[in-house]
Amino acid sequence: MPRPLLVSFVGGDTGRWQVTHLAAVTGSDLSAVERMAVVEGRNTALPVGAWCLRGVTSNDRYVERPEHSQLVNAQEPLGRTASTCAALIPIRKSEGWWDLTQDERRAILAQRSAHIATGLRYLPAVARRLHHGRDLGEQFDFLTWFEYRPEHSGAFEELVGRLRETEEWTFVESEVDIRLVR
Repeated sequence: MPRPLLVSFVGGDTGRWQVTHLAAVTGSDLSAVERMAVVEGRNTALPVGAWCLRGVTSNDRYVERPEHSQLVNAQEPLGRTASTCAALIPIRKSEGWWDLTQDERRAILAQRSAHIATGLRYLPAVARRLHHGRDLGEQFDFLTWFEYRPEHSGAFEELVGRLRETEEWTFVESEVDIRLVR
């Protein structure tokens, strides 16, 4: 497994990504911004912005070996030239979620909500990377970053819509949907 990578998403007036949509799905919103920078690493200077969301990559916590292998084999890397659309979806789950044991959360996520199986259907068109913020004491537990080509926008909307209809999403108390282009 690669070393954990700290990633900061800074919303403001500068950055590679232009924000086209920013709205709370549930819970608190973030300040409106024009651009967003994605900064990787611990010793990297961050641009000044209206907000900064931080998360760290980690080991796969809810997948079993066969699922992990499928994800690795199907996933294409981030930063593909043709992937000019992106989404950042910060999520905070309720204390009820965190009061569950890991195997109870896995049963909801993987078995009853089919989160992993659903995500696999949209690879490699939609590349993704999960960042954990809860471990850092951040306001969001998860920051999910997606990149895709404009012609895969419909598939991305379908993916997000399907996930938001699951039992897992009943534990989401705050979610912001940020869409971007470069």
